[in-house]
Amino acid sequence: MKYYDRLIFELSKKGRTGFSLPESSWAYNADSIPDGLRRGTPAELPQVSEPDAVRHYVNLSNMNFGVDTGFYPLGSCTMKYNPKINEEMASYPGFSELHPLQPDDTVQGALQIYGELSDWLCSLTGMSAFTLNPFAGAHGELTGLMIMRSYHISRGDLKRTKIIVPDSAHGTNPASAAVCGLQVVQVKSTPQGIIDTEDLKPLLDDTVAGIMMTNPNTLGLFETEIHEIEDSVHAAGGLLYYDGANMNALLGKVRPGDMGFDIMHLNLHKTFSTPHGGGGPGSGPVGTAEYLKHLLPSPVVRKSEITGKYEIVDQPQGAGRISGFMGNFGVLMKAYTYILSIGKENVRKIGPYSVLAANYVKESLKDLYKLPVPGLCKHEFVFDGLVKANAGDQDREVTTLDVAKRLLDLGFHAPTIYFPLLFHQSIMIEPCETESKETLDAFIEAMRTIAAEAESEPELLRSAPHNTPVRRPDETCAATHPKLKF
Repeated sequence: MKYYDRLIFELSKKGRTGFSLPESSWAYNADSIPDGLRRGTPAELPQVSEPDAVRHYVNLSNMNFGVDTGFYPLGSCTMKYNPKINEEMASYPGFSELHPLQPDDTVQGALQIYGELSDWLCSLTGMSAFTLNPFAGAHGELTGLMIMRSYHISRGDLKRTKIIVPDSAHGTNPASAAVCGLQVVQVKSTPQGIIDTEDLKPLLDDTVAGIMMTNPNTLGLFETEIHEIEDSVHAAGGLLYYDGANMNALLGKVRPGDMGFDIMHLNLHKTFSTPHGGGGPGSGPVGTAEYLKHLLPSPVVRKSEITGKYEIVDQPQGAGRISGFMGNFGVLMKAYTYILSIGKENVRKIGPYSVLAANYVKESLKDLYKLPVPGLCKHEFVFDGLVKANAGDQDREVTTLDVAKRLLDLGFHAPTIYFPLLFHQSIMIEPCETESKETLDAFIEAMRTIAAEAESEPELLRSAPHNTPVRRPDETCAATHPKLKF
């Protein structure tokens, strides 16, 4: 083990310090602190020099993987490069130092950005109004479903408590529906990977609130029967909810509103470039058709026709409040900057380039990895493990997990694995429009190398990774019995 690979507590030496602070000008009296709030013993903090502390944290950061360090083809979670100008604008003091309780008159610039970003998202999606308040995609789903329920309840349609979810859906879809008090009903996919309209029709009755869909779906396939689905669901009195996680494939080409969706959410931390590895930060704006916009949650930002100023107002009929204030403004600022810097003419290129990248990688690897649904994909695609995986031989069988672990050795973040659940050995790959052909070629070569190793040296894959800071942990134990402190 290298010296600086050790934990900072192991580097600690009693009496060593890395700071020198002046005497505090604040009066301090330990006796004024209630006994119940005072420590009985000094805090167990490491005692290290400043260089030791700096090197410790820099070395820790070098162990992390992100879009700034390498290719991140995380299927169903668009991990595109985040231009640094986004961070610069979001950290500008005029925005970052605002207080959420300031009077409207003092935050007109921020409210203008909120209003203009909402308008741009309407233009890109075909919706009539947006709230930018939800903090994440799943939060957006919950908000959208609350709007759906509010719509039915306002009409006295109290029987509509079921939501239809495809068997290929993102896991958050049924989870959000359950949290919203809806009963999940699953609709099957056809062998071609899209919703089976014949399986859907018997599910549509007067108890159905709506259907949640991702288009393209999690197999990266466009739902070609979308207008038939729209007609059937609307005829039954239900609404269509669009999960915008895969919007990157359609950006600038197709709008959910034009496909007949009534409610949708977007993931600004995917489609609009804010990196979201590690659980955040996120933003899940929700848009609605014209007839539903009065149900958007409070508060909303409006531009006064009288004064021309932006103002924050409540919606009397809205779905309540779903966040403390106005959402994750830092992420909104990054999305605003991203759209503004790309421009209207280049937004149209995002979808086509992401589709081109996905099909290039798919076609380059389908001879070595099983392609369960052949044909053109959109922004992502799914393999079902290796063509030659030594299946049935317990001592030589190579699984999707082995492929993913070996990719870490070769310098690439692993794609999403074992999802969607339609296939036993799923590998979901999503290259983005921001990656060069050279990067895609390097990834293809790594995947081809792994396929060759699976035949010649299967144990090399089964014991991978070999050169990462952490080897192969017991992932079940890590999830069920995590060690969260030293």
